[in-house]
Amino acid sequence: MNTNISEHTKNILGLKLPTDPRWVNLAEIQLEEILTDHAYCEQKAATTCISLIQKNSEKMHLVEELSPIVTEEWGHFRMVLAELKKRGLVLGRQRKDVYVNKLIEFQVKGGSPDERFLDQMLIMALIEARSCERFKRLSEGLDDNYMRNFYRKFMESEAGHYTLFINLAEYYIDKKTVRKRWNEWLKYEKELMNSAEVRGDRIH
Repeated sequence: MNTNISEHTKNILGLKLPTDPRWVNLAEIQLEEILTDHAYCEQKAATTCISLIQKNSEKMHLVEELSPIVTEEWGHFRMVLAELKKRGLVLGRQRKDVYVNKLIEFQVKGGSPDERFLDQMLIMALIEARSCERFKRLSEGLDDNYMRNFYRKFMESEAGHYTLFINLAEYYIDKKTVRKRWNEWLKYEKELMNSAEVRGDRIH
């Protein structure tokens, strides 16, 4: 199993800490839980984009850019749902997403509308970046060739989503401000990942 994230991917994602290689082994023996959690991640991504459009309806560039992402993320949800059905599995109950909740704790409390908007974009970028890195792990580390290919498709899509949210932030906010805050987010996420329990029943 390839346990090292490539330098190219690291440069794209900017993540400071790669996933513990044990995670893939744990995920492989808990595939039903991983697929269920993955399905809900895609569902939440779609509904969050809808919420962002509603809250920022005056930002037409954002509306135009996120509208197709809603469709894409919901399509991903249906793909994972179909995979569960094919395996004779059912969509389990949604679980508390500790990773995302911890990220939310780092968001600006109060602050200006621009500061709040910036953090909304960057938290989405970070979730997409970590998802991409996790899907890369699965696409390289699973024994099942079909599932490796299954997750490679998701990996490629999430990499594009990460850059979209960064670009949206830079469209509305000064680029230096975005990069400074993004680096703060990356440092925080590294600490979060370093202290998190390695669990194979979660995408994050």
